[in-house]
This record gives sequence, structure tokens and C-alpha cells, in this order.
Amino acid sequence: MTAVEPRPLDPFSAELALNAPELLREFNQAEVLAAADVHVAVELGRLAAVDDPEALLAVALAVRAPRLGHVFVDLATVSRTVAVEDAPGGDLLALPWPEPSGWIARVGELAALVARGDQDDAQVRPLRLIGSRLYLDRYWREERQLATGLAAFADRPLRSIDSTWLAGGLARLFPAPEDELQRAAAACLVLRSFAVVAGGPGTGKTTTVARVIGLLVEEARAAGRAAPLIALCAPTGKAAARLQGAVHHEAASLPVDDQVRATLLELRAGTIHRLLGWRPGSYSRFRHDSANRLPHDVVIVDETSMVSLSLMGRLTEAIRGDGRLVLVGDPDQLTAIEAGAVLRDIVGPASVGLRLSGGMRALLHRVTGAELLEPAVAGSTSFGDGIVALRHGHRFGAAIGGLADAIRRGDADAAVAAARAAPDQITWIELDVADPERRPEEARAALAPLRQAAVEAGAAVVAAARGGEAETALGALAAFRLLCAHRRGAYGAATWAAQSERWLSEAVEDFSAEGRDYPGRPLLVTENDYELRLYNGDTGVVISTAAGGLGAAFLRDGRLAMFAPSRLASVQTLHAMTIHKSQGSQFETAAVLLPDLSSRILTRELLYTAVTRARRRLILVGSEASLRSAVTRPVARATGLRERLWDGPHGATVSTG
Repeated sequence: MTAVEPRPLDPFSAELALNAPELLREFNQAEVLAAADVHVAVELGRLAAVDDPEALLAVALAVRAPRLGHVFVDLATVSRTVAVEDAPGGDLLALPWPEPSGWIARVGELAALVARGDQDDAQVRPLRLIGSRLYLDRYWREERQLATGLAAFADRPLRSIDSTWLAGGLARLFPAPEDELQRAAAACLVLRSFAVVAGGPGTGKTTTVARVIGLLVEEARAAGRAAPLIALCAPTGKAAARLQGAVHHEAASLPVDDQVRATLLELRAGTIHRLLGWRPGSYSRFRHDSANRLPHDVVIVDETSMVSLSLMGRLTEAIRGDGRLVLVGDPDQLTAIEAGAVLRDIVGPASVGLRLSGGMRALLHRVTGAELLEPAVAGSTSFGDGIVALRHGHRFGAAIGGLADAIRRGDADAAVAAARAAPDQITWIELDVADPERRPEEARAALAPLRQAAVEAGAAVVAAARGGEAETALGALAAFRLLCAHRRGAYGAATWAAQSERWLSEAVEDFSAEGRDYPGRPLLVTENDYELRLYNGDTGVVISTAAGGLGAAFLRDGRLAMFAPSRLASVQTLHAMTIHKSQGSQFETAAVLLPDLSSRILTRELLYTAVTRARRRLILVGSEASLRSAVTRPVARATGLRERLWDGPHGATVSTG
């Protein structure tokens, strides 16, 4: 095996740690370590009088870990699991990795830098070593605190509810036979202080939550109490707006009286950050914390897959001792950009079905009348008693659902078969768009279905915008979206947005994208604007107005809102967007452009998220090798939360009437 050949860099580049020890410089030049990782490690070494290069390498890798979404670095396996954008794994193995057992032992002896063991004690050190796992102390404490907080929620006694009343309410709000799991999820939300409703798009997560809110309001009124104070929140403003709209939409048709309906329609959703309250001068602490709790009785979090370890920890510590926490989301989607995979760790083994203790299973049978499909699991803890994974999707066609399920299961053969089985629903263009050996005319012919879909959707947007038909233009914009894994480069959203504009200029009469604004320009908001109530990820269209000018049309709280384009400070043209930005959205037709299999971000979760954005039709562009690589490459995040939650004894006392 040959040594790593570092890519040529400007010798004055900020990416290089020029004065670091030779060992750290070598890992820096191979792009395993960023310059910042090296600088932090060297400075910590200087303060603690540590000059062992191998020990400093371990420190730098621990600093690197949260930057890539990991909570710790496992020194025993890092040489085999490390990855960077441009270097194959075999090359990285050729780096001078220390022998693991001796390396771990030496790191553990750095008493000035590293505390050992999983028990909190008087040692306050920058790092924490548990076995072969090396944490930054902050993330060890946050993981431990979150596990303790969630276990405390799960261990609280069940609420005393008249089971006959609850059974009647569930039957009224979930009358269909196929609502079996939704009834079980709703019962968990009513009975428990901690509950999770997991599932993919269209499985009824938000519907379940909205109906449960109605049940909670009815139960409080029946007991002579005020309606519970409920907080609806999500990690982004866009997701919060969708949650609020979904609850209001469901409230309009619920079989409840007008007073309960009015309570639901008065609910407003916001971001988790706004709920907790920014503290001036701090990026990690909030106005509401363990010393100043939130006033709410129930906190409901949507799109929990995007919530980081740190933010979930801040939220759980701020909920009252008698408050309740409900998490909603899809554990198979992309995880948070920051450290952790919180929802996936919380759902744990329950992601393959119900994992109930015997007492909870009997109780759910009593109030739902259903023989739940999954039996109690031998040796399972009761932490999963409030976790229900919904699996029956209603939102997209059978072919797209079959492909999504194969991806979720990691079955590459089934995914390839599903992608080819129903060409009326899934158009698979088996093409690497950046293949230098493919002739341009071949690529143009192969991409004809993508071009046709993009032009038809774009032309419809332009025609409606020129006619001043704002709602029609917004509807046409939502009908099609081109999704890319990367932001830039041959597979990037910027490249394909420009290509889409070229296709439109060739097909639409008098179309020109020159200038900042033009009728039919699709808009993507890139930063929250609380004054206009537009959020990062919101989409709109530039429209011709009756006065001969231009306006920017958006849907805000389900209603049309028009703004002068000059008031929009942070927008970009939306002919294509990244898959990350598309989370939580759906389109009648989604076109997904896969990078080649060397892309570090081509993962199962990325592909699953992209595929499940399509309601009726999916256009998939990419080679079979890329598809197989994505299906068989799950996101690997080093976290310990799942072990802490599912391996410990979390009992719950059943006390229902």
C-alpha cells in the first residue's frame, strides 16, 4: 500500500497547519484534519504540557468528530472508518496511524487533558475517555444529560385516564380499521409523559398529533380543567410553518365541537430556538433552561430528525417536571447537520415495529381494541413503551413507496428492481452526468425526460407569472423540483439551476433570466426573516402586477402574501435545490440527480430523503453503481445515546382507570 499523495495546495493556504508537529501535518495534508482541528489540539497540548504527537493526533480527531456529526471518535476503529471527500479508504489506511491499544493507553494517561470513565466526578478536563471512545467533555456531558432526561420522562407514571372514555375518543377520531397503529400512537401520547410518533412521509404522523391535541383538550374540559398549554415547534421556521398549517388543516374536519376546534386553530408553531428564547451573547444557552422552565404542559416537536444532540438537550432540560414531550419525525431521513443522530437513537429497535413491555401492550389492547402486530420483545426495556413507528404510507404511489422501503431496508437488489419495475411512476435515467467519456449527444438524448419535465413546469410558472396569476404560479412551482446532492460542481444545484434556465430560454418565447428579477423567477429564501414571516427554505415566484411592476408571491400560513422584491434580502433563484433543503417538502414530480459513487455524502439517508419527496412521479438520474452504493452506505455517526437509552432499566408504572 502506498503512502497518501496529498493534493497540491497553496503553501500559504489557510487549510494548512504549517507549524504543527510533523504527524499532524501529514494528517492535515491528507485532509483528514482541518487546520482548526490541529490548532486546537496543539494549543490544548501547550496548556497541559503535552507534546506527544500521537496523543495530540487523538485530541485533534476528537475535535474533528463533532464537525462531521459524530459525538466522539473511537480510537480503536478510526483508521478503518475515517473518510474524506477526495481520498479513497485504502489511501487513508496508509497514513501512519498509531497502534490502537498502546495509543488508547497513552491517551488515558494524560491526566491534565483527559478524564476517564463514564461517571461524573471532580475531574474537569477538556476530554473524556470511555473505553476507546474519546469525547470532547461538552459532548459527553450533553449525551449523558439527554439520556438521563429522556429516561426520567419515560419513567414517570402513566396518567390516570378513564380507559372507557379514552377508548371511545380513539374510536371516534381514528375510525378506520387501518388506523390501528395510529390509535396506539395516540393512546401513548395521551397516557405518557414521553412519546414518539415515527414514520415516513404520508404515514399519518401529523394527523395523529392533531387528533391527539383534540383529545387532550376534550379530556381537560371533561375534568373541569383549562385546556393544556401546548407548544408546537420544529428545528426550522419552514418546518414550523408546515406543522402549524397541517394542524389547522386537520382541525377543520375533526369530529369535535366548535370550542375544541377553535383551540386547535389558535395554536401557533415556531422554531425550537424561539421557543427557548435566545440569550444575548450566547450561541448555546437560552432564556429557558433548568432554572427557568417553559410554561407549557405539552411540547410537540416535528421534524425531530433534524434536531442536534445539543439542541435536544437544551429543550429537555427546559420542560417542566410535570410537562410532557412528544417527538415526531422520520428516523430514516437525513440527520442534523450538527453532532448526533438523536431521533434514530431514541427510536432504536422500535424502528422495526412496536417494542412494548407486557403491561403497556395489554393496556393499549384495552383502549384500542386491537391485537397489536408486534409482541413484547424478550429482554426489552419499557423505554420503548411510548414509541410507535407508523409504516403505512398514503402519500405516494406503490412503486415509489416500494423503492423507498427497499432503500430504508438497505436492500440494493430490491431497490434496483423497484426502480425499473414501473416506468410510468419511476423514470430511471442510468447516466452519470459527469462521465467525461460519454458523448454530448448521448447525454442530451438520455436526459430528454428530465428536460421535458423541467421545461413544462418552468413554462407553466412563467406563463402564470406573466399573467399575474400568483396562486397558479405557486402551484406550478410546487409540481416539480430538481434535487441535487451537492450545492456546486458537476452534480450541484447551482450547475443544474443554470442548465434549467438554458433549457427554458430555448423553449419559452421571449424568456430571459438576465437581471435580478423577471416574471416567473422561482425564489428560495435562504435566511429567516421574522418581520416578513418568511423562513429559510420557503419558496415563491416573481409575478407581474396589475400596475405593471413586479411582486414576489409566497404562501404564508396557507394564504397568499405579496412583497416587493426589493424587501427580500436573502433569496436565490430556485430552478434546483439540494436534497438537504428539500426535507419536509413534497412535489408531484421530483427529479433526483445522484453523484458518482465516490461522493462522501451519497448515503442511504440522502437517497431515501430524495426519493420520498415525490408524490406521483420520480425521475432518477444516476448510474446503477451510484444507486447501489447509496443504498448500502448508511450514515455512520458515532454516538452513544442509543446504548444509554435502550440498555438501561427504564420502568414505568401503569395507573389508568
